[in-house]
Amino acid sequence: MAKLNDYIEKIAKLPLKERYSREDLLTKDFLLANSGSLDVYYCTHNEYINPNAKIFIVGITPGFQQMSKSITVARHLIEEHHPVSEILYQCKREARFSGILRKNIIEMLDELDLHKYLSLNSSSELFAEKDYLLHTTSLISFAVFVNGRNYTGHSPKILKSKLLLSFLKEYFDPQAAMLQDALVIPLGKSVEEIMRAYINEGLLDENNILFGFPHPSGANGHRKQQFITNKEKMRDTMIRFFKIVQG
Repeated sequence: MAKLNDYIEKIAKLPLKERYSREDLLTKDFLLANSGSLDVYYCTHNEYINPNAKIFIVGITPGFQQMSKSITVARHLIEEHHPVSEILYQCKREARFSGILRKNIIEMLDELDLHKYLSLNSSSELFAEKDYLLHTTSLISFAVFVNGRNYTGHSPKILKSKLLLSFLKEYFDPQAAMLQDALVIPLGKSVEEIMRAYINEGLLDENNILFGFPHPSGANGHRKQQFITNKEKMRDTMIRFFKIVQG
């Protein structure tokens, strides 16, 4: 199992920057595994786990932007001699769904009124001072690329790839087990496919999963229409979930 302690010296050798390029990071120093056109690279922000979270947001895999952000944060904190536990937490806090992904997630969650069930002013607080309510991760905890491009959950599908399936089982399974009672928000249809497999295996409860939430990427041209189409169904799921949780 890849851990920050195994990579801390390699990260410390990177020059201090505010943003790293692919040439900086997509190197043999950070390559975890590869198979055919698939490459899996280490990044720092999915090691931190919050087992007490009420909301569990699941993506596919960190893209290069998240990889760069997380390692940038780690590099600066290593320079300042922070302990590993603090580095992992700060990497998670700063890098998770950073940029347009986070903005779009917050907008959609607010439109669903999630914040009201949690007594928040906005779901943006989940990514700030109220992050003890939130756990975020990816099906594949590390950055995956297909022919150098961000992996999107297709070609190959996770369940059809021996390499990706091994990462899913080793890193995601334990998190799913810890967060069975949280409201699970899968980001897009590729993640939903895995959630349904977990339901069939009895690892997750269908009533705890917010099916229909679009992938928040700016490249998802169908995102707004998907959200409108599934909005009421998602609201119904949330009503049932919080009614049970709150007794």
